[in-house]
Amino acid sequence: MGIVLRLLVAAGLAADAIVHWRFAPDMAPGPNTPDNVIPGDDLFYGQAIAAAVAAVLVLLWARRWTYAIAFVVAASAAGAVLLYYFVDFGQLGPIPRMYDPQWYGDKTISFAGEAVATVAALIGFFTAGRRERGESRSGAASVG
Repeated sequence: MGIVLRLLVAAGLAADAIVHWRFAPDMAPGPNTPDNVIPGDDLFYGQAIAAAVAAVLVLLWARRWTYAIAFVVAASAAGAVLLYYFVDFGQLGPIPRMYDPQWYGDKTISFAGEAVATVAALIGFFTAGRRERGESRSGAASVG
């Protein structure tokens, strides 16, 4: 089951990374954007990079800490998609207005990937901890 969880997390985060990377240029700030705002394209590129790094970490090391990172990256992105779909906050400090009440194919792909990665990372977090503790106990028992 461990490899399935790793692949689900990585695939979900890969979908998230690809969609965010593709949409980043469309999120570039307009000419009237205040200087104190983080450019939207930087946020999207940052999310794409964070998702890709988290996916690679989980693939290379299936540990509680890598699953925790993957969970935070995926859950925060999924939460942001839903939040900005339903609520128009306007600009929040340095974060630009990101309200988008439309739902389209790429958003569905991104959200589905984020949701799958979130659930799989949460399961992986709890099961990896048990496997690590179990291996430590069995290893200690076999030595003595």
